[in-house]
Amino acid sequence: MNRNLRNAIIAFLAPLPSIVFYLSFLRNYSSNSDPELSYIHSWCSNHPLLLANLLFFFNVNFLFWVIGLLQSSHWMIDVYWTVIPVMLVHYFASHPLGQYNKWRSMIVVILTWVWSIRLTHNYFRRENWEWGAREDWRFNDLRKQYGKHWWWLSFFSVYVSQQIFLIGICLPLYTIHSVDAPLNIWDFVSSAICLTGIVMAYFADTQLHEFVTGNQKLKEQGKPKIPNLDTGLWYYSRHPNYLGEQLWWWGLVVFAWNLGQGWTLIGALVNTLCLVYVTILVERRMVKQEYRAEAYRAYQKTTSVWIPWFKKSQVAAASKDKNT
Repeated sequence: MNRNLRNAIIAFLAPLPSIVFYLSFLRNYSSNSDPELSYIHSWCSNHPLLLANLLFFFNVNFLFWVIGLLQSSHWMIDVYWTVIPVMLVHYFASHPLGQYNKWRSMIVVILTWVWSIRLTHNYFRRENWEWGAREDWRFNDLRKQYGKHWWWLSFFSVYVSQQIFLIGICLPLYTIHSVDAPLNIWDFVSSAICLTGIVMAYFADTQLHEFVTGNQKLKEQGKPKIPNLDTGLWYYSRHPNYLGEQLWWWGLVVFAWNLGQGWTLIGALVNTLCLVYVTILVERRMVKQEYRAEAYRAYQKTTSVWIPWFKKSQVAAASKDKNT
């Protein structure tokens, strides 16, 4: 069995413990006569958010971590970053404690599927349609940095941190399925923000993929690579893909805010702050690459970081540098 097929099978089988447990709970929670099981089902019924966290901890944090240790690669969390929100939205919609407007739920479920399909497609396109070809470059850097301690530190830095991020940014999905209120204009505003983010991220990632693929062909032909992507959405923003992703999550926050649950912005806020830090890491990495350092520094001076905007002229940028 080749590695690609083996990893695909592992990825499909990995979430089964949580899925089987939850489906069993849905089937039996109201009719089971066993007192011990009835207590467990009652607890699961009354604590949907805690149950989601427990399933995440044991199935993703622990099981995925063990698989990552056995394979010496924590690639699978990247795949499931695109899938877990879909699992969560269906979990919250199907939970016995859920109460919600069915039209709002349907809109959000469809949007979440569209977001997931878009991001999953981008992941596999980037990885040449292979399962587990490599792990995130940031994990590689941490592996080198922490050496023999990485095996246990990875549990917290790769998995526990992902639980905090994913459950946090998916809190609006929970509140959407906890409050039953009629649709209003803000639901359509939220949908527009989410769709704008999905479309922006799709075009930005597609333009980036074409740029990277083009450079690979130039390298194979022995020709110099183009140092920087400066066309399409990337002409107006240095990270339009990041902005698109942020619009998606903040669009979900607007859904929750409209239901009087503005506190759920905490997840999106933390995610945004983390992405600011990731942006800094990515840009430091870019200027360390000799063939593109000069071009990228010029790009930084003339182009907005996230928010698409008109370019500054080279003269204006140079003048500002002299003044500072």
